[in-house]
Amino acid sequence: MTYITGDTHGFYDDTLDRFAGAGVKEGDKVIICGDFGFVWSVGSESEINLKKLAKEKFTILFVDGNHENFDMLERYPVVDYCGGKAHKVADNIYHLMRGQVFEIDGDKYFTFGGAYSIDRYMRTEGYSWWPQEKPSSEEYKEAGENLEKVGYKVDYVLTHTIPESMIYRINKTPDTHDAELTGYFEWLYGKLDFKQWFAGHWHINRSFEDKFHILFDKVVKLK
Repeated sequence: MTYITGDTHGFYDDTLDRFAGAGVKEGDKVIICGDFGFVWSVGSESEINLKKLAKEKFTILFVDGNHENFDMLERYPVVDYCGGKAHKVADNIYHLMRGQVFEIDGDKYFTFGGAYSIDRYMRTEGYSWWPQEKPSSEEYKEAGENLEKVGYKVDYVLTHTIPESMIYRINKTPDTHDAELTGYFEWLYGKLDFKQWFAGHWHINRSFEDKFHILFDKVVKLK
């Protein structure tokens, strides 16, 4: 069984309670739509909690959000996971990198994490904020190449933030600092042939047309 949920922010007890409440069990997969937050700092509570998660009997897959320690994430080995590039954090934990198409249990997933931190002014670069939160030109290029290979047709889209038009639909105003990414997602929203799109970031649970889902603490069972 595959489940999808929103931000976990490194909170171990809340995360495990959320998974248990949804019925996640041994052998299942749980996908987190960014702000995983367990890869944060060495010798900290987050490192202890990451080691505990690594002992679980289910698999955790996550796209990156904006609140991630990207310097630490990038130290993990890049491996092929179900046909796409991933950082292997543990035997049961994988970071699904940007611009990839994965084939998981017969379904194609396009992944593109990242977002702008509106609280950046309160954070310190290299300690609580990293510039890699915003995608690079190489990541956009690789996304295009991989989507071309599948004819811009996938089953599921996994992102952290959302297309510009969706920001308006949740009664928010798009941030100009994030315009490149949300504009790209707006273009993809019209270009892609997809079944469902899942995102996090906004700390709400909202769905539109049974096709676009913004998740926070809600857990959706896919199959």
